Amino acid sequence: MENGFNCSSLDIFLLGSLEYEEALELQENLFEKRLNDKVNDTLLILEHPSVITIGRGGSANNVIASQEELEKRKIKIIETNRGGDVTYHGPGQIVGYYIADLSLQERDIKIFVWKMENFIINLLRDNFNIIAERKDQLRGVWIGNSKIAAMGFYVKRWITMHGFALNVNIDLDGFDLIVPCGIKDKSVTSLNKIIGEEVNFSDIRNLVIKYFSKEFKYEKVNFGMF
Repeated sequence: MENGFNCSSLDIFLLGSLEYEEALELQENLFEKRLNDKVNDTLLILEHPSVITIGRGGSANNVIASQEELEKRKIKIIETNRGGDVTYHGPGQIVGYYIADLSLQERDIKIFVWKMENFIINLLRDNFNIIAERKDQLRGVWIGNSKIAAMGFYVKRWITMHGFALNVNIDLDGFDLIVPCGIKDKSVTSLNKIIGEEVNFSDIRNLVIKYFSKEFKYEKVNFGMF
């Protein structure tokens, strides 16, 4: 324990639907506090209204919708400091932003990303009998040639921010606006598309919390409010 904050304790905030800019500002604030040991490791769980984000390695050329169409649908394009290329967020997608000190874990980015993918792989297998996998050189969680969960991170001095986006009941038409992650020969899928019916969002959110906490070996989970 350092400065009263417990490395085995995870603070979780359920934020409902939140604009991307608001969530980014919140992450940045928590990131600075985690750098200075003022907060525990934190997981923000939320949904975003429709938005397109471009990561550090991304290209605006992978946004294929016209500006007119984006304006008509009131969809913003936001550049961000996470890794990766272009992605789409929208209602029905569980987004998890993880602000944590990796120096208290394995100090290994590859292991960190593996764990992020692994908790989703285990969740899908155990609860839906869905066999998901990783793909060489491609980040995220895949079912065949379709991605069901995207990943993107920023790490400084072993403190991480950004995280994962799991497609649950999301309208997949939103991904037609972009070349998802800049990969032209792969597609995107969702949990409700695979099982053929809408999924209880609250139930999936609870499973995400359970499997995430287990994967990262947190002994205690605290639910908070801003």
